[in-house]
Amino acid sequence: MKKILVTGGTGYIGSHTAIDLISNGFEVIILDNLSRSEATAIDRIQDITGVRPKFYEIDLCNKKETFAFFEKEKNIDGIIHFAAYKYVDESVKNPILYFRNNNDSLLNLLECLDTFSIKNFVFSSSCSVYGNINQLPVNEDTPLNKAESPYARTKQMGEMMIEDVSINSAAHFISLRYFNPVGAHESAKIGESPSVIPNNLVPRITGTASGKFEKLSVFGTEFPTRDGSCIRDYIHVMDLAEAHTAALKLLLEGKSSKKHDIINIGSGNGVSVLEAIHAFEKVSNQKLNVVYAPPREGDVVAIYSDCTKSKEVLNWKAKRSIEEMMLSAWNWELANK
Repeated sequence: MKKILVTGGTGYIGSHTAIDLISNGFEVIILDNLSRSEATAIDRIQDITGVRPKFYEIDLCNKKETFAFFEKEKNIDGIIHFAAYKYVDESVKNPILYFRNNNDSLLNLLECLDTFSIKNFVFSSSCSVYGNINQLPVNEDTPLNKAESPYARTKQMGEMMIEDVSINSAAHFISLRYFNPVGAHESAKIGESPSVIPNNLVPRITGTASGKFEKLSVFGTEFPTRDGSCIRDYIHVMDLAEAHTAALKLLLEGKSSKKHDIINIGSGNGVSVLEAIHAFEKVSNQKLNVVYAPPREGDVVAIYSDCTKSKEVLNWKAKRSIEEMMLSAWNWELANK
């Protein structure tokens, strides 16, 4: 059984990926500092899979703690690195927090790879690295524009760090640039549960529908899009989890053709904010109190993926529709209320 470290594994995407890894026969170790998540995620993972992953509460920015972990946990076959702060607006307000947390943690992990003979590394990157672009859909060869937020810049910098390290490292790397993960596990036993007040769309939608929030703000209604709202490529979190498992398997089987490969992970469909809201209202039979607000600093206008490479290299494509995403998110909200 291959031993896989999932950093940020009590968070939203990390916990769902841990479930998929366990379902595929991997031994999972979770590492998280619990600054943006809760240890109860371990209980939920066990409830769904019947397996309780080993858990360490460690801050990867602490180099001493990080190295001590790898001294204790020998023979790790691969790492999937999720641990990072992710809120665009927060990063605009506090860029130093984001640079220190997101990049210092990655740097410490990269230093551990050759020291502890770890050969396989999957990095949680983001479509935000592309910035505002003129031609859609984007593919992996689309030039990166100016980052629209410090969060996006940390992901650009992370990819660059990996690229430079990969040249002389014995490890192989895949950076997954994924788009907008939403939804929850079909069991409704785990989902997105941020420890801070969420500003991303779907938790605000479900929270408004359940009464947590009085209103749902749509930021910007005069963008050059078909209905004036931002366009994103939404992907079900379990589709995304399966993509990470596929990337890890490719590395473990020695089938990655590059020392550091970059792959977009999305549905390939652009969905506007207003269309996402309408999809939720349809499947939930809930009418939302929508209000219109000025655009937020740091948001790009429109972005969605060309998924050709993920199909060819990973033999992976998104399977779940926007309606399935919204319904699973609503079922999680109701179960977690």
